[in-house]
Amino acid sequence: MLADLQGRQLASKWAKTEALLSHPGIAGHIPPTSRYSVEQLRRMLAMHGMVVLKPVVGSGGYGIIKVMRSGLGYSYVHKRKTRHFATFDALTNALRGWTSKKSYLIQKGIWLATVNGRPIDYRVKYVKSWNGWEFRALVGRIANPGLFVTNLSQGGTMVLAGEGIRASLGPSHVKDKKKKMKDLTALATRVLVQRYPGLTQLGFDYGIDRQGKIWLFEVNTRPH
Repeated sequence: MLADLQGRQLASKWAKTEALLSHPGIAGHIPPTSRYSVEQLRRMLAMHGMVVLKPVVGSGGYGIIKVMRSGLGYSYVHKRKTRHFATFDALTNALRGWTSKKSYLIQKGIWLATVNGRPIDYRVKYVKSWNGWEFRALVGRIANPGLFVTNLSQGGTMVLAGEGIRASLGPSHVKDKKKKMKDLTALATRVLVQRYPGLTQLGFDYGIDRQGKIWLFEVNTRPH
């Protein structure tokens, strides 16, 4: 089967995000995203209050940092560690340990719906076979207690997507949210394959916020 082939890999989160932002039907579901710079961080924190920094190339939730602005100054969360800073300069100096070593993106932080107080997001696996593209998985990932990343490699718990939607938003949302994620996946795949021919395996990471809006965080070309 074609799905068993490796297919093309596209490691850059920024390249995939740029391609998806070009389609108006998808762009509204992508949190505001830009390349990292100190000035962009200042601007996006002023605008959104919370942002997430993630490596342009990376997987498994490693190196992801949540940064927040409050009346008391600034803070960031990495894994279970939170650090507080009185000034923006102190914050960016501390972040330099990550941002000077590799390229980062800044993405607006989304307050996800939760299950027992733990954030949940969703992975949709979409692969190409002889019959065309088909869905292979639609699962929820509940964050390990005390963490904001949901990756299974970071101790997250996997549930069926329907179970996760039911537990976080209520049973009336299950059918609609699953259909919307599938429709977005098929549309985004067409956009990506047109821009980057040769893709055969895609893993889409979605979040649903507390108001029920679906957000597309990123797409992986080597989904686990």
